[in-house]
Amino acid sequence: MLKATFSPILHTLPAKSRPPKLSRAISNALAQTPPTVRQNASPKTTTTSNSTHKHPPTSAYVHLPFCRKRCHYCDFPIVALGSSQPDTDDIDDPRIVNYIQLLCREIQATQSESTQNPPLETVFFGGGTPSLVPPRLVSSVLDTLGSKFGLRSGAEISMEMDPGTFDAKKMKDLMELGVNRVSLGVQAFQDELLKACGRAHGVKEVHEAIEIVGSCGVGNWSMDLISSLPHQTTEMWEESLMLAIKAQPTHVSVYDLQVEQGTKFGGLYTPGEFPLPSDIQSADFYKMASSMLSNAGYNHYEISSYSKSSFECKHNLTYWENKPFYGFGLGSASFLGGIRFSRPKKMKEYMGYVQNLEDGIIECPEDSCPDAKDMAMDSVMLSLRTARGLDLKSFKETFGSSLVHSLFQAYKPYVESGHVVCLDRHRRAVTKEQFCSLLSDGLEIEETVTFIRLSDPDGFLLSNELIALAFRAITP
Repeated sequence: MLKATFSPILHTLPAKSRPPKLSRAISNALAQTPPTVRQNASPKTTTTSNSTHKHPPTSAYVHLPFCRKRCHYCDFPIVALGSSQPDTDDIDDPRIVNYIQLLCREIQATQSESTQNPPLETVFFGGGTPSLVPPRLVSSVLDTLGSKFGLRSGAEISMEMDPGTFDAKKMKDLMELGVNRVSLGVQAFQDELLKACGRAHGVKEVHEAIEIVGSCGVGNWSMDLISSLPHQTTEMWEESLMLAIKAQPTHVSVYDLQVEQGTKFGGLYTPGEFPLPSDIQSADFYKMASSMLSNAGYNHYEISSYSKSSFECKHNLTYWENKPFYGFGLGSASFLGGIRFSRPKKMKEYMGYVQNLEDGIIECPEDSCPDAKDMAMDSVMLSLRTARGLDLKSFKETFGSSLVHSLFQAYKPYVESGHVVCLDRHRRAVTKEQFCSLLSDGLEIEETVTFIRLSDPDGFLLSNELIALAFRAITP
């Protein structure tokens, strides 16, 4: 069943040893964290590759871990500031100041991937609640990124922002710095659900935040919603979707609650048992979101992501297209030279990591010979999360015909059931009768079926099982 794990949109990719789950990059998309790279101390890394992995990165994720308090479902690396923050704009919280200085040191100490790096095209400030960080400190991070790697004119600069953590002045100040995309963490439009989640804001702050975003002229903004919350009803979910559509964001992210061990929810609830909705109810929530948002003109371009035309999150597409990216800050992960590696999740260890990076004890891992099966699994997992699906021509060129035919055989029952859709090179549907007829002729089916994707919503609802099935076909 569809489940999304919330993560500061997508600064990591799942470890190979765990079953694939949906995640936030989005969202905050893919929450499992690869092993921490401590070069010269531990050789553990996750390697992968594709046709683009050798290209220099043009995207950077920046983790700003500060929150007012920890939400009941959250297992991210955060720093809860509580109510002890300075009450004046003239005084910055020393915890934030010290972290920003440490973060900038990490950026400066990071080796460039080549001598001719293209400038960054996307920057994503995730958290945590990045909107708690004063704009003048955000400016220092952007200046450091710009001086180290360069920032393309008009680059997509996204920031996660929570209701109640910003006013019009802060929003305008951030826009002047170049922030041109906002991801608003609404989660629900019912006070009782927000309180049950441990959110620091209420519905009043949600409407105020939407008003601020509109009055400041933010032309590209996303709204986050969570389904399958404790005591959430169909009527509540429908109301949240209706109010989200009424607010007219250019992008909507919909996540299904994942109860994680070590969280407050993990100690209170068992998935599938009351007061959490059943798997059937969760599926109905997902189908309702797909139907209502699609009917309202949003394209369902990724399992958890909907956008108006041309408003897909460019930064998150970096993840789904398996392109390299930098990650900076507590617990963040990078994908460089075909290798995925993460920073420590605890502040003291992260401080040591940055010092070791500056001292040359830790280096970004050099390119190595990636494992072809890991590489193929990455390609399948990430591609099948998207409406575009898996490009079989490219997949065949990289991995050979045998793996393509293994996928065809594994997915035959799901093509027949309509959960997997086959397309020709013009992206026209290949009927299940035609697919079954072609399956016996290896060459002809390769020439006819150019893409496979999961159907919306039923195929997406089975994404975990279908991706796991592909893994078994690739690694029998």
